[in-house]
Amino acid sequence: MSDNFDVVVIGGGPGGYVCAIRAAQLGLKAAIVEKRGTLGGTCLNVGCIPAKALLQSTHLYEMAAHEMADHGIKVTPKLDLPKMLERKDAVVKQLTSGVEFLMKKNKVKYFVGEGKVTGADEVTVSLNDGGSEVIKAENVVIATGSDVASLPFLEIDEKVMVSSTGGMELPKVPKKLAVIGGGVIGLELGSVWNRLGAEVTVIEFLDGILPGMDGEVRKTAQKLLAKQGINFKLATKVTAAKKTKSSVTLTMEPAAGGDAEELKADICLVSIGRRPYTDNLGLAEAGVEMDERGFVKADHDLQTNVAGIFAIGDVIGGLMLAHKAEEEGIAVAEMLAGQSGHVNYDVIPGIVYTHPEIAGVGKTEEQLKEEGIAYKKGKFPFTANGRALANGDSEGFVKILSDKTTDRVLGCHIVGPQGGDLIQEVVQAMEFGGSAEDIARTCHGHPGLPEAVKEAALAVDKRAIHA
Repeated sequence: MSDNFDVVVIGGGPGGYVCAIRAAQLGLKAAIVEKRGTLGGTCLNVGCIPAKALLQSTHLYEMAAHEMADHGIKVTPKLDLPKMLERKDAVVKQLTSGVEFLMKKNKVKYFVGEGKVTGADEVTVSLNDGGSEVIKAENVVIATGSDVASLPFLEIDEKVMVSSTGGMELPKVPKKLAVIGGGVIGLELGSVWNRLGAEVTVIEFLDGILPGMDGEVRKTAQKLLAKQGINFKLATKVTAAKKTKSSVTLTMEPAAGGDAEELKADICLVSIGRRPYTDNLGLAEAGVEMDERGFVKADHDLQTNVAGIFAIGDVIGGLMLAHKAEEEGIAVAEMLAGQSGHVNYDVIPGIVYTHPEIAGVGKTEEQLKEEGIAYKKGKFPFTANGRALANGDSEGFVKILSDKTTDRVLGCHIVGPQGGDLIQEVVQAMEFGGSAEDIARTCHGHPGLPEAVKEAALAVDKRAIHA
């Protein structure tokens, strides 16, 4: 039996490790349990971080091959895929090692193994090195995240039929890549291999990519990605898959019904979403309620129906984003320490790191119309932004939506260069209940991409200067 802890976190992803660090900062005795062997969860190990490393590397390759000549720089790039993958792995190792250092720095006890709730105040860890250890905990936080979702006939072998994990480890560039799912993961990894020369086809069940994002942004993003060479088959469902050692043949038909067709590819990336990871956690035995999809039910304070057991991040659903999980982890730690932890779910940005980047926060136009909220819209194109033109990167726009009566910002949607960074200004304004005029009257440095945000805010009241 180990020492007693104030809080034990099961799951070492962004939500879990941040929760443990914040708890320790607030004077709570904290422990974290992770079976992967490295901290950081899906995000740092096989998700966000390695994907962004590959997106950056392939973007530079794309620039060298097709864009630098416009700047008066003539080069003929040669792909070294093993080196590219090696760099990606090095970035992952540096960050995961850094998180382990933070555990030591903050005196968080790290148990390497599989954690299971075995009592009201007890977690049993099956240690990776053998044996087990029972931990007594005043509070338990479930932060086990999510796993790849699939379909019975889409058996993932990480060789021909791959998940996002295998999709970042391909030993060679496939001639043809089929991507099932037009969401964030499918578009990002589709972009990676498209830039390196693969013929990429994205198959999406719905009639547009990036479900849930602003409609105008979705249409523009699809147009720009198609211009880059990605093929789209929308309103289409995959009904069967036949694998060989070196290829897969997909059978597809219109989502509304119709004649079937086939698509043969060297590799098929399955990116149809993620499911909550609750396997072998002992939650049902502990009486923790879950919904019909397997997500853990948690209240406004992120506590389950069982006193002392909390849940955060992907495992409770909602926006399945690392930064959302981090905010929830901090909120739980602060509440356990007697403070007023809080998460403002209305201002959590969503970002797609394709090129151009796609970002959104708050309400979309479709949502505002559906809810009957009167609003104003300001839109500004990057083609009218001096810095974007100077950079040779001027596709897309910024759109700001504000309340028609109060001018309070209700949402912002960007497709364009560094959209994921630019949107943070609007996130901050929304957090403080700011108006479009607040943004418009704030001086922005010239020449800079953020001026497009200012101009969009000015455009809300039809007073943009440069458009």
